[in-house]
Amino acid sequence: MKTRILILFFCLTALLSEGQDKTQAYIDTYKNIAIAEMRRTGVPAAITLAQGIEESGCGDGDLCKISNNHFGIKCKNEWTGAKVYHDDDLKSECFRSYTTPEESFKDHSDFLKTREPYAFLFDLDPKDYKGWAYGLKKAGYATEKDYPARLIKLIDDYNLNQYSLVALNEKSNTEDAGSFAKQTVDTPAKDSLAKQETASESAIVKDTVLGELIIPVNFHKQTFTTIVPAETKEDSVSIITPSSNNSVKEMVKSSYPDGVFSINHTKVIYVPEGTSLLAIASKNGIALSSLLSFNDMDEVDVTTSPQLIFLEKKQTRGGGDIHIVKAHESLFEISQEEGVRLEKILEYNKLKKESIVKQGEKILLHPTATFGLSR
Repeated sequence: MKTRILILFFCLTALLSEGQDKTQAYIDTYKNIAIAEMRRTGVPAAITLAQGIEESGCGDGDLCKISNNHFGIKCKNEWTGAKVYHDDDLKSECFRSYTTPEESFKDHSDFLKTREPYAFLFDLDPKDYKGWAYGLKKAGYATEKDYPARLIKLIDDYNLNQYSLVALNEKSNTEDAGSFAKQTVDTPAKDSLAKQETASESAIVKDTVLGELIIPVNFHKQTFTTIVPAETKEDSVSIITPSSNNSVKEMVKSSYPDGVFSINHTKVIYVPEGTSLLAIASKNGIALSSLLSFNDMDEVDVTTSPQLIFLEKKQTRGGGDIHIVKAHESLFEISQEEGVRLEKILEYNKLKKESIVKQGEKILLHPTATFGLSR
């Protein structure tokens, strides 16, 4: 009898350990994306990770496996992307399908950021994960009564709030959270640190969404130089600032992956300043005239700043309803960031190509944006 009890105990312990390992593996895989999304939109990284774990079953759920849908977001009327059908509250309900997990995380952030039922959440302290958890239930994200408690337990058990603090620059990168913002400092950069320390204050940028000081990060080392402020140690969080006189708005943009990725279901790459557009076109088997057309660009030879370059025609509608204009952002930059044709953005918003938009303005990404929808 004792032997059976011991065997059962060890089996249960093994199963529990396996579940914890799976959860931690999910966190390690997606924590950097959650941090980037918090910096971009203000959705707490802790909440994003907890919802991803809960909704996707640590990435093992059927919906997640077949469609990269990590957050159980249903199609809704405005969704124009790929779709899958899955049994949920009802049979064969329509869910959004994504090419990559990154698309799912971005759409989740935009979903919360652009819908009125969730607007009050962004008035909360971004570190108040309990308020966010109960607020999501109140706004209708989930119907289960214990949904907030489950999110809070995940955040507490796995210390997920540390990633929100990293995004807010209120915590130095630890061994667990450090891979996102900490960049390799090449020897020439180290040699120039003393000269650059006096400029380090201007490299710190205030996030227009969170109202907090942040550290802009970009993985393209050839375009960005690492500066370590005088008041921080060399092994703590680094500040990334452009090597040329690029504007602050370029510096604030979240990091994009190397190689071809997808924005709004459209193939795109992120390139540094001075990249030959003809070389991009030739490498990808595209006529230069087509490449320029895809990107709403006039006849130019090279990129004049770090930017997104689409390899196929952008969509006529956005993945979300609206875009909130950031400081010094142009309509062209909004078109590129959202993967929506510039002519359509002008049409939906009754604007001209030369129109100047102001920080905080709402730019429609659909003919008629829809608000007040629940998940």
